[in-house]
Amino acid sequence: MVLKIRLDHVDQKKKQLLISSLYGLTVSSFIPKIIFIIVISIFYFSNYILTERQSLIVIPLIGLFSGFLPFFVIVNAIFKSAYHFKIHHIKVTFKNLPKSFDGLKIIQISDLHLGSFNYRYHLLEKAVKKINHENADYICFTGDLVNNYAWELNGWENTLGKLTAKKGKYAILGNHDYGDYSNWDTEEEKEANFKAIKAFFNKIDFNLLLNEAHIIARNKERIAILGIENWGNPPFKKYGDLQKTLSEVQTIPFKILLSHDPTHWNEEVIDKTDIALTLSGHTHGMQAGIKIKKKEWSPIKYKHKHWAGLYQHHSQYLYVNRGLGWLGFPGRIGMRPEITCIELKRKL
Repeated sequence: MVLKIRLDHVDQKKKQLLISSLYGLTVSSFIPKIIFIIVISIFYFSNYILTERQSLIVIPLIGLFSGFLPFFVIVNAIFKSAYHFKIHHIKVTFKNLPKSFDGLKIIQISDLHLGSFNYRYHLLEKAVKKINHENADYICFTGDLVNNYAWELNGWENTLGKLTAKKGKYAILGNHDYGDYSNWDTEEEKEANFKAIKAFFNKIDFNLLLNEAHIIARNKERIAILGIENWGNPPFKKYGDLQKTLSEVQTIPFKILLSHDPTHWNEEVIDKTDIALTLSGHTHGMQAGIKIKKKEWSPIKYKHKHWAGLYQHHSQYLYVNRGLGWLGFPGRIGMRPEITCIELKRKL
């Protein structure tokens, strides 16, 4: 039985690597063709007629440009941008933030997808150093620790165990942490995988919140950090129970919610609760986008209304982290992996 499980693990690792490679090759193949068609179409619809001599020069140049530019962009996305961690410093002001918590600093990280790193621990060491340098009060991890399997976690406790926060570390589960994206021989095997993933958070000294809340007190004032299990619209499963989580902290005046999928904010949080700040991940910013000055765009916006950055609805806020890891395409184009440093301020 042990031999069978180990062989299965090897097969699954090869399968994940093959899927990522095929995804990358598909992107690499289609982008040059798309660029070529777009440029040729511009010439066509502009009614600019090329002479035969111009055609012999211009069209090959367009083809060359269409091939080389995407090639260099994709190579940069895979070998540099995917691990070029960026810290986003955010200040959010609240009227109801207790005075004792003015200036509270929270680091949010999300969507590690450790299986995609293929045990290259040194790549995340850089992120750990950046996080620790911020000297935050709390670190909050908002889900998707793995791609699917507990064996992806082997050895990572030595890296992630180095994460430090002055007051504490909290975590929730994401849709990939339940083992739902694999065919298991038995339910017991799936449950054992799930238990191992949950147990890993103890190894790295994170409090895993499973539809529960933790109350933090300072100078007789209190806030609450809530963490629910994954909640998403189909095809994602709803394990989260917000009402159960809130029942523990109804009298706490200021609440922070950790909820992996940002669609949850719109469906159950705003106008229905007094949760001041929700922290989510899940979207990865599609690992691809364009940013010009303060404006950012990604195709993921057509699937997720709230897909990256800070959002406000009256006095309630949502922050969607762009993720530290990657899934599928093994790179990031214009959407660097993110560490969020959030400072809470009291409105005077």
